Amino acid sequence: MTASAAHSAAEGPTPTPPDDPIAAAEDRSMITVQQHIFEQQRHHFPAATGEFSWLLSGITLATKRVQAKVRRAGLTNLLGTEGEVNVQGEVQQKLDVYANDVLIQALSSRDCVGVLASEENDHPMAVARNQMNAKYAVVFDPLDGSSNIDVNVSVGTIFSILRLPGHSHGGDRTDDLLQHGYRQVAAGYVCYGSSTILVYTAGMGVHGFTLDPSIGAFVLSHENMTMPERGKYYSVNEAYRDSFPPEYRTYLDRLRTGKFGDPYGLRYIGSLVADFHRTLLKGGIFLYPPTSSHPEGKLRLLYEANPIAFIAEQAGGMASAGSERVLDIKPTSIHQRTALIVGSKSEMDEFERCINGRG
Repeated sequence: MTASAAHSAAEGPTPTPPDDPIAAAEDRSMITVQQHIFEQQRHHFPAATGEFSWLLSGITLATKRVQAKVRRAGLTNLLGTEGEVNVQGEVQQKLDVYANDVLIQALSSRDCVGVLASEENDHPMAVARNQMNAKYAVVFDPLDGSSNIDVNVSVGTIFSILRLPGHSHGGDRTDDLLQHGYRQVAAGYVCYGSSTILVYTAGMGVHGFTLDPSIGAFVLSHENMTMPERGKYYSVNEAYRDSFPPEYRTYLDRLRTGKFGDPYGLRYIGSLVADFHRTLLKGGIFLYPPTSSHPEGKLRLLYEANPIAFIAEQAGGMASAGSERVLDIKPTSIHQRTALIVGSKSEMDEFERCINGRG
């Protein structure tokens, strides 16, 4: 017997790897997003009727359809522009239109949803078949970062859920949506990247669910997500640096040169969902400052800044519009724009000191 054979005999037979690693993973305990919501409601809201989980199932259904199209976009003639310009003055991508239609279709069939508002549409839509009993409004950006689809960069869907005033139904529902961000019932996003992940909060922490394509369900993968106290990276489009207000340029200089500790590295993808998702997991700060051409800021308050700010605060981070907390802004129109600075508490504290001239 050779030395190697003797060693093998002493060690025993080599374990055979599982033929199906996905099946092996399924043997372990897994919790779907619907199960998770049910458990949270059972513990915190025992009188819940199940309408909220039914609403969220509409979002998960729609986003699963969107991710399937995103993954096959180059094979199904869904790359490129649609040729239309939306209310934001932006040229619509084909996938913008598809994602918008899918979300409207899925959510308008939920009786608990009375109003839908999309970044892609001029006006909110009253949709509930039973307007008197509809409790919720959903506002959403159907496909954030869609211009990056053609170059295979991560994109996402962002949503915010509001409770409708009990006395309001029919007619123009715009005023029903003009609520402070701190009034949100829930908010979340779905990031379509190397995997598809749903991150959401209903005011009781932040939780992440990864889509398992083998069973077609979002499965709990990141429970009680918390943003690190401090990170290593800042994220901003520095091509517009010269048009940022002076205090923002000063803050960026201090990040780069190590005035707040070790010098920070730059990471910028160009899709809000992807840049924020990294910041949520790794810490640091994301900035979308006002510029000379957009002095009020460029991100949409209802569709982007409010839901991202709600998630950030629930994860232990902070979100500012520069001069005030994002969630304290009273909207005046459904397409109102704002600056957004969001990130870890340490970086945000330094930002506020710098912006207020105390740094």
